[in-house]
Amino acid sequence: MTELLVTLLLLTLVKSAPIIYAALGGVISERSGVINIGLEGMMAAGAFAAVVASYFANDGIVGLVAGVAAGAFVGLVLAIAAPKFKVDQIVAGTGINLICAGGAAYGLVLIFNQPGASRTVPPLGGINIPHLNMNLGEAILIALAFALAIALHWVLYRTPWGLRVRATGENPLAVKSAGLDPLRFRLLAVTASGALAGLGGAFLSIGELSIYSDGMTAGRGFIALAAVIFGRWTPLGAMGAAIVFGLFEALQDVLQGRFAWLPADALSALPYIAALVALAGITGRVRAPASDGVPY
Repeated sequence: MTELLVTLLLLTLVKSAPIIYAALGGVISERSGVINIGLEGMMAAGAFAAVVASYFANDGIVGLVAGVAAGAFVGLVLAIAAPKFKVDQIVAGTGINLICAGGAAYGLVLIFNQPGASRTVPPLGGINIPHLNMNLGEAILIALAFALAIALHWVLYRTPWGLRVRATGENPLAVKSAGLDPLRFRLLAVTASGALAGLGGAFLSIGELSIYSDGMTAGRGFIALAAVIFGRWTPLGAMGAAIVFGLFEALQDVLQGRFAWLPADALSALPYIAALVALAGITGRVRAPASDGVPY
């Protein structure tokens, strides 16, 4: 029983980490007033770029940097399209999801000359930690996810920049009247959001695994959006919600591995069911930033 609980705990940490990164990206974006439906696409871009860079450079660190950069670039695209040119944020985010998923699928054929999955690439931090059943790079990224959640919470609620970002999400006209540029804050926040989501994608492809495959993000970007709402648009709240969703994803692996008679499809649906139940349970009880999704 103890071994089962330890396995479940470690798996929960592994499964939670990419959701935490994406959820933190969602928090900072929506706190600035931009709904980031494109988290899923940003994760896919980060995961694919990390594998490609790691493959050519033969270095997981280079892959990690490339994954963050790719996510930041896609975030910048959303920041320019939505706040700057006032493209509908939902439409822009949905387009990013479709383009990134399709672009990665095409890139697999173009770069690796094979559809469906890339070749195996060097992992991030190849030193294995036997007792934890993970490599050093994976363990560092898991710890970093929790550290970033605490740091972002402090930045948003204890620094002038965080106050201005939150004010931009509540009332950009008031920010403008104070002599500041709301569009600048939204541009920086959404770009940072993409970088965090790209880091989550890189964790999936070169942290947890050493390969990119079609659909490997598996809706985690949308689960991260649910974590943002369930966590009341706060970094620590989103982190806690992401851990809950990660627990259900870990349960899927643990239960399927020990009880073969359980339907695999039903277990695969556990994280999504948990997200739907969580959202249904808080409907009407939480309030998004007042200008969230409203063009300035």
